[in-house]
Amino acid sequence: MTVKNVTVAGSGVLGSQIAFQSAFKGFNVTIYDINDKTLEKAKQTIQNLSDIYTEEISEQQKTMDKVLHGGVYNPNFLPDIKIATFNELNDDLKSIKHAKDIISFSSDLKSAVSDADLLIEAIPENVEIKNNFYEKLGKVAPSKTIFATNSSTLLPSMFADITGRPEKFIALHFANQIWKNNTAEIMGHSKTDKGIYEDVVQFAKDIGMITIELKKEQPGYILNSMLVPFLSAGQALYAKGVADFETIDKTWMLATKAPMGPFAILDIVGLKTAYDIVSNHAKDDPSFQPLADMIKNEYIDKGKMGIAAGEGFYKYPNPAYTDPNFLS
Repeated sequence: MTVKNVTVAGSGVLGSQIAFQSAFKGFNVTIYDINDKTLEKAKQTIQNLSDIYTEEISEQQKTMDKVLHGGVYNPNFLPDIKIATFNELNDDLKSIKHAKDIISFSSDLKSAVSDADLLIEAIPENVEIKNNFYEKLGKVAPSKTIFATNSSTLLPSMFADITGRPEKFIALHFANQIWKNNTAEIMGHSKTDKGIYEDVVQFAKDIGMITIELKKEQPGYILNSMLVPFLSAGQALYAKGVADFETIDKTWMLATKAPMGPFAILDIVGLKTAYDIVSNHAKDDPSFQPLADMIKNEYIDKGKMGIAAGEGFYKYPNPAYTDPNFLS
């Protein structure tokens, strides 16, 4: 099956990124969310992504200009590099504008998926919410539509049967800041059709992703199987009062030379997603509940949702990370 029409359900941080990247690479994209008010916010997010992509490509153009005119480029080595590279970058700038203009928005699920070849679900990391969504989706989506969940930690087999098409259900997980952290983890379940798996792998490649193909189900895939315990460990240290979050971040950065610590990463992920993940863990391990309560009471309830809101653990622009004395 050739995927042409993509619907992204959920216009949050990552849902919007998936939608924009897909449109940027030439796919017809519809963003679905629960009401028009939410979709108005999504339109602004898409505009912000357009600005980010434009800035990224402009920086690449500046770098290439330095290479070509800064004395380090040998024109006899690759004589056509100037034309090829600048033409490609200029084409990308045109694709950004096109992507922003062609994305459509709908709060009507049946209309949003009416011609979808692929539906990518990026709604909250909550089992009940996802179950309700897939039950409704299965009744209105065309029989051709492949369903893919972008769940961070939940297994596709948990939702496969409720979709009504388990053979066409799969997990497709993207990393945040998709334009530069361009990985796509693809994970099927015991009933996923092999051909569907291959179709989704090809789609991920077509939108510029490096595909990570999992051989079996794993909560958290590969990336979050390593990342979530790391973030939880940092949060637990903070919740227990062992150290403030700046000190925890600084310790990790100094000791590993990493560019950021767990709390800066959580701000990028978004504290609502972090809360949902920790709350799910708390159902099996009550020791996580104080951590979930801390995130909700001290941050979410105060509107500190992360970098997209201008404040999470840090305020943005981040004065701590840009302070030359932060790591001293």
